[in-house]
Amino acid sequence: MTSSPEERVGLTPKERLERNPLSALYSKFRVHYYRDVFKRINSRELSLTTTEVYCVEIIHNLEHPTIQEFANFIGISSPNATYKVNSLIKKGYVKKVQSDKDKREFYLDVTEKYYRYYNINEKYLDIVEERLQNTLSEEEFAMFNNILKKIYFDLMPEVDLDSR
Repeated sequence: MTSSPEERVGLTPKERLERNPLSALYSKFRVHYYRDVFKRINSRELSLTTTEVYCVEIIHNLEHPTIQEFANFIGISSPNATYKVNSLIKKGYVKKVQSDKDKREFYLDVTEKYYRYYNINEKYLDIVEERLQNTLSEEEFAMFNNILKKIYFDLMPEVDLDSR
């Protein structure tokens, strides 16, 4: 059963699961991720602010954007984006790569330092995926993945990472 966001306000996680399973699942993944981010920030393992974590993940998912493409995607000015990118470069999570075609143009790329952090977060998704494979039949698992791909490609046009 689906419900509007207004109808989900104040619901317990179990009630939310009954009303909108996708929303409940997404929330559970987010909470796990946020807990991991705060754990790393508090242990000094991660030298990024939470906003910087979001920015570097967006840069990674946009796959080599220019600063202008990054700014446009998150809806901020170019100077503000440049400031954020320079901070990420200084901390070693992002680098600028000069275009082979136009030497005046630079693309943003994440560094090995980012991948070391990112792979730790991906491990939880791998664990959940393995649990799915062990719980579902091959047919159910294939159907589940096909549904996820349909959501990714067809049902989320607001977050088209390939439209740049």
